[in-house]
Amino acid sequence: MAEAARVPTHEILRAGESRSFPEQHKLLQMGLQAGEVLIVVGAAAGSAFAHDPGRTAILIEIDRECLGVHTGEMAGAEGSNVLGFARYRLGDAPPSDLVELVRQPATRPEAIAAARAVLEGAGLQVAVCMDFAGRIVDRLIRPVFNEALRKLDEGLATAADMDTTMKLGLGYPEGPIERLERTGLAHHHDVTQALFATYGERAYAPARRAVVAKQRQAAARGGL
Repeated sequence: MAEAARVPTHEILRAGESRSFPEQHKLLQMGLQAGEVLIVVGAAAGSAFAHDPGRTAILIEIDRECLGVHTGEMAGAEGSNVLGFARYRLGDAPPSDLVELVRQPATRPEAIAAARAVLEGAGLQVAVCMDFAGRIVDRLIRPVFNEALRKLDEGLATAADMDTTMKLGLGYPEGPIERLERTGLAHHHDVTQALFATYGERAYAPARRAVVAKQRQAAARGGL
């Protein structure tokens, strides 16, 4: 019987409030004072880490930005033992178990393997992607949410009927409108606005209802 692969030891460095880990998690609890893999969590992770070639891998929590913002880029040959990561979380909902692991063109294979082993060893599921602004799920699902909001404005159907259609027709656990209402239209605005600013594609342009929700949020905070 083959032996299970050894999971590298890891160390946790906290750098502010973490969107990926707002509450305690097995990954954080398993961290040691020193480890082969360094995981930097928090909103300031990108500025808190230091390049350390002695580590097998360094993981820094990122949001919607490219990993290259923190590591630098060099003619398409960038990459080292540093990777970005983001645990997928829709708006104000709790984080899911999906972690998107961001690599660069020349990221070391052993760093990717070590990062995956540590994250999966803590019960998380890993998807590896190249270094593009925005994460995999957001780039796929946000245009769908935008289109649903636009069709609601156009009067294609009521919100309830559209949600029911998506649930019964496609097997979705929630319809797009009810999911956005539950997790935050203002947050949807922020994500789509960032994607639209980067890629300029109409599919990412914030839908009107998301813009209104963001404006209401700003007004409530005294920003208007």
